Amino acid sequence: MKYFISILLFFFISFFLGWQSKAYFFLKQDSLESKKKLETKTPLTLLEKIQAKKRLDVIILNSPTVYYVGADQNRGFEYELIAAYAKSIGVDLNLSVVYTVHDALKMSEENVDDITVAGITRTKEREQLYSFGPKYQSIKEQLVCNSKMYRNATFPKESIDLLDLKITVGKDTSYEKTLLKFQEDFTAFKFKTSLEHSSEELLEMVHKNVIDCTVVDSNIFMINQRYYPDISVAMNLSKAQSLAWVLRKGDDSLEHSLYQWFNSYENSGKMDELEGFYYSYLNLFDYYDNKIFSKRIKKRLPKYKKHFKQAGKKYGIHWELLAAQSYQESHWNPHAKSHTGVRGMMMLTLPTAKQMGVKNRLDAKESIFGGAKYLKKIEQRLDKNIKGKNRWAITLAAYNVGMGHIHDAQKLARKLNKNPYSWKDLKEILPLLSQAKYYKKLKYGYARGNEPVLYVDAILNYADIIVNN
Repeated sequence: MKYFISILLFFFISFFLGWQSKAYFFLKQDSLESKKKLETKTPLTLLEKIQAKKRLDVIILNSPTVYYVGADQNRGFEYELIAAYAKSIGVDLNLSVVYTVHDALKMSEENVDDITVAGITRTKEREQLYSFGPKYQSIKEQLVCNSKMYRNATFPKESIDLLDLKITVGKDTSYEKTLLKFQEDFTAFKFKTSLEHSSEELLEMVHKNVIDCTVVDSNIFMINQRYYPDISVAMNLSKAQSLAWVLRKGDDSLEHSLYQWFNSYENSGKMDELEGFYYSYLNLFDYYDNKIFSKRIKKRLPKYKKHFKQAGKKYGIHWELLAAQSYQESHWNPHAKSHTGVRGMMMLTLPTAKQMGVKNRLDAKESIFGGAKYLKKIEQRLDKNIKGKNRWAITLAAYNVGMGHIHDAQKLARKLNKNPYSWKDLKEILPLLSQAKYYKKLKYGYARGNEPVLYVDAILNYADIIVNN
């Protein structure tokens, strides 16, 4: 019996040791295979890296068509596009702001940021140097001249008419290259270049008849034509060209993601809506149509006049001024709405409405009282040295462009020996915030400085008509 038990025990131990050996062998094999898989794991794509760090690093141009600080939030056609894309892939935006396309492309060459957003034309030469994403806008280079040249028959109609004109374009721009090609065919043609002036500043010089013409992209002309009524397009100097963002060099995952997103964004109708907001200006800048305004004073204003009077009395604001601002914002349409989500008689944003205690922005009375309360809060933030009519004019300007830009304008006014508390002087200073030589040195950067001037002038004009009606 003992002998039988010993044999049984021997076989059991042998079986156990053999199983353990095999188990060790298989575990080792599994471990080696896991290690091998780990070592050969596919590296993260560029898009996955961006999502892993939860941040999209963007080089962005501070300009009217790309990005600028607005009254209540960051604005700009291209900024809104890149912000919407970042949101769609679940990451935050990290902006590195530059002031020239030259600087934007130079930083792109360092391959540090993920995307460069700067209104860059996608050309064959640039495609050799940079990786581009999908096109998002088509533009043409246009010769823009002073419309008063029609009077003396010097407004150019064909290429030969350019020979005797004073034309200036930006140095090292695509416009300079275009005119140099033209110069090959017309050796007598002369033009000047400038490193000092931006496209917007050159358009202003055309408007003021300092120069006859300049060359800009069609979208830049569209943005600025309402500021400079004496500029007109003489001719297109290029075929349609595409604007596109520069992408970090690497795999094509980010490019594919952008193509899919742009396709979806366009199909949803959001692209048309965004272009309409920045380039159509339907009813947003109808500053001088006094004939229509007079009709609406009789037909629309009586419905809301008591609310303007009550709100004006409560917050110490002339009711006519409130009514005029409301007309400028919504044309006294309580259901007015913009693509950015501002709504109602006073076109309040949702956050502002909540802060002012407005529960329903489409309720005319609530909107008027909320707008009056908000305007009063802005007025209370102004320096006590701003007095009388200057105070409400500058308050309205701050409502339009943002208090930060008003502070920048006042700082610049002091440097230029102007009165920072005078609306008359600030009207001269605010447009300078669109000139690179000034805004590059200011805290809040580029601003559509002409816009608050037009905005305030329009409201004061409407208020005067109401008073005298």
